Amino acid sequence: MKIYFIGQKGIPAISGGVERHVEELATRLVKEGHEVFVYCRNYFTPKGLTEYKGVKLIHLPSIKTKHLDAISHTLLASLDVLRRDADIIHYHAIGPSSLLWIPKLFKRSAKVISTFHSDDRKHKKWGVWARKFLGLGAYISVKWSDKCIAVSQYQSQVHSQEFNGELDYIPNGVNQPAAIKPQIITAKWGLVGNDYILAVSRLIRHKGLHYLIRAYSILKNTDKKLVIVGDANFTEDYVQYLKSLAGDNPNIIFTGNQTGTALAELYSNAYLFVQPSEAEGLSIALLEAMSYGKGVLVSDIAPNREAVSEIGLTFISKSITDLSQKLQYLLNHPEVVQEMGEKLQYRSEIEYNWENIVKKTIDAYNSVLSSKNQKTVTQMEIKSA
Repeated sequence: MKIYFIGQKGIPAISGGVERHVEELATRLVKEGHEVFVYCRNYFTPKGLTEYKGVKLIHLPSIKTKHLDAISHTLLASLDVLRRDADIIHYHAIGPSSLLWIPKLFKRSAKVISTFHSDDRKHKKWGVWARKFLGLGAYISVKWSDKCIAVSQYQSQVHSQEFNGELDYIPNGVNQPAAIKPQIITAKWGLVGNDYILAVSRLIRHKGLHYLIRAYSILKNTDKKLVIVGDANFTEDYVQYLKSLAGDNPNIIFTGNQTGTALAELYSNAYLFVQPSEAEGLSIALLEAMSYGKGVLVSDIAPNREAVSEIGLTFISKSITDLSQKLQYLLNHPEVVQEMGEKLQYRSEIEYNWENIVKKTIDAYNSVLSSKNQKTVTQMEIKSA
């Protein structure tokens, strides 16, 4: 199959759950013998990089503002793909999926797939009109695509009902890494291992990091630091707000965006992973923490509860008091944290295995392609009759 991915910023992923998902899926599809193309934004993926692990990269510009970045790039990609020899055109995220009607109408030889990564309408960085547009994108994603994929069972159920459509559940995945000793993080931030609480996310309001900082600040008698990994996403004002909440507390560390070995060290050596999000699809950062065998404390939104099942500890979403109390409990009970981490690592290996996810995705592609072939055969039979 010739498969084109549209909607992501690009690969290799330096940040972003969608980008990590696309990188893992695309490179593994290549290993399965398929020809894969990924559209990349010029500022995200170096223009000189035309191939990555067998995936062919197509570079296009975008208007790099909060409201126009994704949609301008998606429009160019949606027009460009019309001239390509494609079997599958796969859109990622509901914003970009608002334009999948272009190849759906004008590229009848290909099948159009969409993945509903998260309900971006709930993200607080968007205003009223942007949320309305994202709602249109969600509708088109479900109703106009040849197949719509949801990355969590919760999404599949809720949005199937909302749009009277069908969303196939194929989750995000995670690799099973080996833990590594602290070196980079010791040199940069003085972290020696098991001495910090970790949060990894984009620094945007719906990720709830302001709740975490305030909850951490009222803890009693802890020598654990709070390490926040991630950068702004057109949300510089929010980043300044977070840093003002942290004040001059030397135990609250902002590392900026981290990748590769540095990020692996941060996961490997954390005492506890915390995710205070108000909204998620199925967080890859959470799955990665689980894969490193970390105990987790997460907000009790449905996608988080789905990921950690009955193993991880949850707190009432947006409740600083409950979050602080649960943090204190886990800081006082390291044996609970360790046992939780071991069970979550096993769960990540079984439930969020990339090999299974790739097989399910290929099956989804084949199912829509076979329906096209069946339709063609039927039409030929009618004509011959």
